[in-house]
Amino acid sequence: MLIPVFTIYAAQLSGATPALMGIALGGYGLSQGILQIPFGMLSDKYGRKKIITIGLLLFAAGSLLGALTHSIYGMIIARILQGTGAIGSVLIALLADLTPDQQRIKAMAVIGVTIGISFSLAMVLSPAITHYFGLSGIFYFTFILALCGLAILHLIIPNPQKETFHADNEAKTSLLKPVILNRNLQRFNAGIFFQHSILTATFFAIPLLLQHNIQQGNLTQQWHFYLPLMIFSFIAMVPFIFLAERKKLLKPIFMLCVAATSGCQLLLALFADQWLGLCILMFIYFIAFNILEASLPSLISQQADANSKGTAMGVYSSCQFLGIFAGGIVSGFLYQYGGIKSIFFINAISALLWVIIAQPMVIKQKPN
Repeated sequence: MLIPVFTIYAAQLSGATPALMGIALGGYGLSQGILQIPFGMLSDKYGRKKIITIGLLLFAAGSLLGALTHSIYGMIIARILQGTGAIGSVLIALLADLTPDQQRIKAMAVIGVTIGISFSLAMVLSPAITHYFGLSGIFYFTFILALCGLAILHLIIPNPQKETFHADNEAKTSLLKPVILNRNLQRFNAGIFFQHSILTATFFAIPLLLQHNIQQGNLTQQWHFYLPLMIFSFIAMVPFIFLAERKKLLKPIFMLCVAATSGCQLLLALFADQWLGLCILMFIYFIAFNILEASLPSLISQQADANSKGTAMGVYSSCQFLGIFAGGIVSGFLYQYGGIKSIFFINAISALLWVIIAQPMVIKQKPN
């Protein structure tokens, strides 16, 4: 909910500079990336619901601090504190405890769809919330959501009869080294790192560009831009997903999307100040983003060995959040010292590096 609006409203905080705003934007990813695997392991020892409760309380505390602070330094602390609620891996483990083996893939698919829908809703809702309630409105809203999560956890979700280790869903310390050293998995981990680094850096710049277009009369409110972007880019990705899965063209389409990401970022550096160019390029970028975001988790799951799948997903998730952290920090410093265009140029180079890293990857697709 923060990335579509943060750079506009964070500039009003005392002591704010673009570099510090970037640290605040990405700080959430640092604590999330570091704590994802440890929290999952702690839940094996102390219980799923206890760790989820602690995580939601930490997230709620960070949200409350973010709503009350008037300083950029307080915002950095709030964002890092929000990130310490790193319960994603624990929720997956709880899901595994509560579902039969034959239903787990479907349950995971439902979670994946829910995450995608929540991301799209957040992109549309947050500009509307900040329009009426400012940046603190988002933090109060996420505070309320954390409390709702606690209520759902303790009043609706049943207690598992037995909490066991699930190799397909949880990380194991002894498997970290072989997973990290696996060249093919390294390429996917690098991919999700670049994907979210580029996304975060892009949305450091996009709110500023949209604000400029509002002042120019090209746009009334930011959500008017985000709503059609989310809907039509999602619809446009469906044929590519069909071709990738049914026609066994996953790798060519994957590589095309990474190359399109690089091309869009380069063209944004050149034409982002033109309203029509901004709209077209962001539309293409989000088609590629949606396809890659849908493909990468399934690729990790398919390519990892059965006994190390949970560990591979844990490393993958950590790389995703560390990418958010890197994207925030780099974009803040780039904007402060080089302007908006420098952000897009570095994003283009990052995506080009991703093309080179991904090219040798091996994708094993199951027969129809």
